[in-house]
Amino acid sequence: MVRTAIVLFNLGGPDGPRAVRPFLFNLFNDPAIIGAPGPLRWLLAQGISRRRAPGTRRIYDELGGGSPLLANTEVQARALETALNAQTEGNTQAGDGEVKAFVAMRYWHPMSEETARAVKAYDPERVVLLPLYPQFSTTTTGSSIAAWAGAAARAGLEVPTRALCCYPTEPGFVAEVAGRLRSALAQAAGHGAPRVLFSAHGLPKKIVERGDPYQWQVERTVAAVVEALGQGDLDWRICYQSRVGPLEWIGPSTEAEIARAGRDGVALVVVPIAFVSEHSETLVELDIEYRRLAREAGVPVYVRAPTVGVGAAFIAGLADLVRQALADPRPLRSQAGGRLCPPSCSGCPQGAV
Repeated sequence: MVRTAIVLFNLGGPDGPRAVRPFLFNLFNDPAIIGAPGPLRWLLAQGISRRRAPGTRRIYDELGGGSPLLANTEVQARALETALNAQTEGNTQAGDGEVKAFVAMRYWHPMSEETARAVKAYDPERVVLLPLYPQFSTTTTGSSIAAWAGAAARAGLEVPTRALCCYPTEPGFVAEVAGRLRSALAQAAGHGAPRVLFSAHGLPKKIVERGDPYQWQVERTVAAVVEALGQGDLDWRICYQSRVGPLEWIGPSTEAEIARAGRDGVALVVVPIAFVSEHSETLVELDIEYRRLAREAGVPVYVRAPTVGVGAAFIAGLADLVRQALADPRPLRSQAGGRLCPPSCSGCPQGAV
């Protein structure tokens, strides 16, 4: 019987107040986040994590002290596992046997090292790496794939491995976002034509200028969702949240667009476009902090669309991506197989055009 391991990548989050500072240290000690030489990066990560820990603990206090991201990702893993096992009956390309999904978090447990050992113990014939980041960035999927490669080698996990790099316009993902947006627009409709803010996690501008394809892929996702919605007169903007530090970040910021909506006197529907599960940046930043900003700015109505979670179309789309990866001899593929990004995105993992 063929055993296939699916490894879902996600960011991770502290599981309690004492985990906040080491979680932040792991984040800022990642060379994909801070590109300084190792010893300097270690010192910077120590300082940044020490300074930011108290404020970050207050954020997680709103969630009972820890992040719900692992629990939410585990639910997605089980849903995907169920979908793949149902689809693999009699289908040798998709498995013809057992499929088991594992979770590997980048900055808190279970991290790649422990997940690689668990996958090794499962003894699969093949592995598929599936990021829960629809849009590729060197700081998320790129970093996770690199960390996994080292962890798998140390665990002695030597089996054929396929990796998905991105799926910014995967039809199931797009349909799931559009469906949630449609419901949110109906909620806000009693207060005039609302404006839609597609809010994605931000990045320092210098990372994008070095060729990171994340912003380009976010724009492709939004264009696909707007097209799927089929509402020609939709008032919408792309914006970016979660800015930290003194560097210039890509924009406009979600805060600035909330302020603009207040000046314009329009209702807001906010759609998390780069997050696929609920965590601190949706449940606290969007639902509490930005809702407060909207109220203070005079926004008449603020509605936040939920993330795709375990929506049927999204999970079915992920299952399709896994099956396509298993049928493709290439070790790395996008949703379309080859490169999606334009030549200006030199950070595309698919290499040169």
